[in-house]
Amino acid sequence: MTRELVETGSAHLPGALSPAAVEELRTFCDAMPPSRPGQRLLPRAVGTLAAVQRVTDLVRPSIGPAARVVRAILFDKSPDCNWALGWHQDRTIEVAARHDMPGYGPWTVKAGRHYVAPPVALLERMITARLHLDAVDHDNAPLLVATGSHRLGLIAERDIARVVYSCDRRTCLAAAGDAWLYATLIVHSSAAAMAPRRRRVLQLDFAAENLPGALEWAADRDVAMSPSSQAPFAP
Repeated sequence: MTRELVETGSAHLPGALSPAAVEELRTFCDAMPPSRPGQRLLPRAVGTLAAVQRVTDLVRPSIGPAARVVRAILFDKSPDCNWALGWHQDRTIEVAARHDMPGYGPWTVKAGRHYVAPPVALLERMITARLHLDAVDHDNAPLLVATGSHRLGLIAERDIARVVYSCDRRTCLAAAGDAWLYATLIVHSSAAAMAPRRRRVLQLDFAAENLPGALEWAADRDVAMSPSSQAPFAP
């Protein structure tokens, strides 16, 4: 798995989650507010789920024993909520508060939460996992990745199409209970489903290091807060 992830930027883990873990995930995710293109969840809320603990154990050999979830997003496509996402890289991280540091920027604020583009070297040491609660076939909006694009660093927007054209493209089909691991920097996209039906995916970003200076992962701050004072989703 580690070699495939390093060389191609993605690795398929069929049956990574037990049926019981999948059901636990479904129960958790179905309690979230009505679907929108991406529902941000508080990592401390998902960290105790058996599926998340299982995948955390799988990524630690690749990025280090301190690996933990630093961002969690629920994608819930359905006939009533069906969208497309063009080719892009994930370039930002969520932090607890803004503290200007060399190499960190630009900054954005979404729903009162702080996001920043970190140095590319940090993104290169991260792994993203997608946990599939439903089967995903060719008609149900599988993730598409540009194989090997994670080795090219930050790619200018004007060059994304050229990179995608020059790379092999992998279609990430999945059965319920499968997991996919990705280099966080890999170029990826997702079309709108051609035959829309339920397609729930829990996406987790993992990192194994602390941020420099006064910067702090928002996930680490959320864990330090009293769980009783928080909903399981970010506003």
